[in-house]
Amino acid sequence: MMHMTLYWGKDVTLLIDSWNTDSWLSYLLTLLACFIFASFYQYMEDRRLRFRSLASSDGASVPLLPNYRSPAKFATALLFGINSAVGYLLMLAIMSFNGGVFLAIVLGLAVGYFLFRSADDEKMAAAVAVENVCACA
Repeated sequence: MMHMTLYWGKDVTLLIDSWNTDSWLSYLLTLLACFIFASFYQYMEDRRLRFRSLASSDGASVPLLPNYRSPAKFATALLFGINSAVGYLLMLAIMSFNGGVFLAIVLGLAVGYFLFRSADDEKMAAAVAVENVCACA
């Protein structure tokens, strides 16, 4: 039976029928896997943004004709696809409605953001402050 409300317990089926947890050890390993995949999602997002900045600096010479053969643009598209797949799998895992899975994924996203992407906020804030010419901002 699939739960339709948030529940707490060690018995969970995650993503596929064969991924069942029937003991506390298997449940804790599942939570660890969710945490690691959520952190990996943030790592891949950081890599994708870095490749995107490389790709945007490649096409600066001809702004009207984008360079689709750039290796950085290809890597950006590939990382976007991988990151989207991991993100959708995380969303489907949360849809198991297990409270532990939910917390493991949210904590994994937060830790991954802190480890891999928190420096992006500082760079973005500096870039916005430099580009913003409005006196009221």
